[in-house]
Amino acid sequence: MLTSTLFGALLLLLPSPAAATLPCPPDGMSREDLIRLKQAKFEMASAGERDRLAVRLLGCLDDADPAIRDGVVFEALSTWLRGKALSPATINTLEASLAAILSGPKDAAGFRLPFAALVLSEVARADRIEPVFAESVRADLVELASASLMRVDDYRGFHPVEGWRHGVAHGSDLVLQLALNPRVGAPGLRRLMEAISAQVAPRGAVFYTFAEPERLARAVIFAYRRNLLDPPFWEAWLAGLASPKPLVDWGSAFLTLEGLAKRHNTVAFLHALSSAGRAGGDEAGRSIAALADQALAQIGS
Repeated sequence: MLTSTLFGALLLLLPSPAAATLPCPPDGMSREDLIRLKQAKFEMASAGERDRLAVRLLGCLDDADPAIRDGVVFEALSTWLRGKALSPATINTLEASLAAILSGPKDAAGFRLPFAALVLSEVARADRIEPVFAESVRADLVELASASLMRVDDYRGFHPVEGWRHGVAHGSDLVLQLALNPRVGAPGLRRLMEAISAQVAPRGAVFYTFAEPERLARAVIFAYRRNLLDPPFWEAWLAGLASPKPLVDWGSAFLTLEGLAKRHNTVAFLHALSSAGRAGGDEAGRSIAALADQALAQIGS
């Protein structure tokens, strides 16, 4: 029988399973088995079996049933990662597999990419708590997180039958974990904030209604608290958000649905940023809140 350590070493030698079609449910399991796994609070007797199942569960990442996709896949992987129950080799395999999924095409139903980003945020958190990635892997992940958030164009959120998609919020969660990582420096933070700014007010008549502004603002607050980017950066970053372009001015926002959406989303984000900053009770929080308030004044909100 393979030991957990030996199995982990072998995992690193195998191609990433993201390129292959993993079955859902995993071979040898039924959907009822997956539900029972949740009922057992994801406890497993063997570390090796847990490592193997962690990778195999990615086959259900875009399952149509939220009880499987969210209730089992995400919750199991989050539980194991936060409980430090997966080997470093398995965490690296998950990162490689999820990165391949997130950089690939979206599925027709729109579940695969948001949930790849959400699970990858938990993987990135594990590396933040106890580093397991090579520096080059972490740098590539910063670029992937930024690029994938910027390309989100499916703004569906919660559906009472289908569950969550939430591409912007899940992408923001991945950005948040990387922004918090002390091994991600100023260049990485600048790239991550570029991605956030691209989704504060996306093009078109997109009106955020599923707390996306709060999730975006949370990532910004923690990036600001790193104190790696100087005041001129943040002043310019927020001034860019407060600019009415491509509108002539903010008054003209009231003449089109697209303009109304831009104003609605920008104001909602800045209010969320101001509120979250003040709620922290620290000097950095008060500072970013003041900048958000100045930007709101430019809009006339």
